[in-house]
Amino acid sequence: MPVIFRYKSFRFFFFSNEGTPPEPPHVHVRQGGASAKFWLRPGIRLAESYGFDAPTLRELAGIVEQQRELIERTWNEYFSHLA
Repeated sequence: MPVIFRYKSFRFFFFSNEGTPPEPPHVHVRQGGASAKFWLRPGIRLAESYGFDAPTLRELAGIVEQQRELIERTWNEYFSHLA
């Protein structure tokens, strides 16, 4: 489970096995027992969420938008080595 970065007490990551065939680029976020998943393209979209309230999800979506380039670059570098 490669961790891309941390923000406050949130961990932004993806799973090393993202399905067969692999899902499109996205990022998972966890804090304690709460989690969320955001699709990156065509725009930042919430895929699922458990335990985060609406204001927190808006904050997280903003962080994902700000860090989209880093997230996509890390995703592409990681999965290009597996091909």
